[in-house]
Amino acid sequence: MDRHGRVVALLDATGIFFEPARTAFPGAGGAAWERAGQLDPGATGPDGTWALDFRCFAIARPGGRWVLVDAGVGPAQSPAAAWAPVPGRLPDALTAAGIAPADVEAVVLTHLHEDHAGWSSGADGQPFFPAARYVVQRAEVAGLDRADPVWHWTVAPLRASGQLHEVDGTHRLAPDITLLPTPGHTPGHQSVLVDQGAGARDVVVTGDVLVHAVQLGDPAVPYSHERDRESARASREDLLGGGPTGRAPPGPPPRTGLLRRWRVRCAGWWWRGRWRLGRRGFRAGC
Repeated sequence: MDRHGRVVALLDATGIFFEPARTAFPGAGGAAWERAGQLDPGATGPDGTWALDFRCFAIARPGGRWVLVDAGVGPAQSPAAAWAPVPGRLPDALTAAGIAPADVEAVVLTHLHEDHAGWSSGADGQPFFPAARYVVQRAEVAGLDRADPVWHWTVAPLRASGQLHEVDGTHRLAPDITLLPTPGHTPGHQSVLVDQGAGARDVVVTGDVLVHAVQLGDPAVPYSHERDRESARASREDLLGGGPTGRAPPGPPPRTGLLRRWRVRCAGWWWRGRWRLGRRGFRAGC
């Protein structure tokens, strides 16, 4: 368990991606890969593979309640079983963090890929978090093929139980938690801004806007499983404050819009101080 202020990172699974890293990120040059190796040496597996951790993030709320961001790879029969290391261990990670499923008041799904929605249902096919609203962008639901296994695993049962909550655009989930549209990876991808209060660094959980350190070295690098590469690049550049060149400024992150005094949680990374990065275990996905 890795805690930063009110945000707790929970490891659901660890595995090797089904494509070589250089196939998954076409167009990345030697300099970008060298920079990625410096930022996250643990992401390089044997023979050019991509080693990754699948993480969820719990945000503490008053009264012992929690908001969970993403739902991991899920149990053995989840849709992620086609390629991800299932079953995930999120239930054990929650227990270790002192979080019961009934304590979770909302589950924010950054998007509806199988490695992010796996524990939306449990092994019995019922919603795993019985008291939670599952919050997703309306554009994400609209863009999901009805034949996609995630529709039947996540969308249909949550609609049936009345727990699916669709939002449009920027959405204030709580006074200190804001959902930010970051489309491109999928049509309705969203990230989560956590305001940690005066004197503390805010946190942005980025979902799959950034899936590998090579995109931190060069936000223009595309990912082979992005639905709209240009939109995904624009979302990365906007989130990182790098503008159209994709180059982050040399000083502290810009104080623009909602993103002030921030850290960016890029699948296991936190921005620190003057754009230095501390590795906390990389979680990515497609």
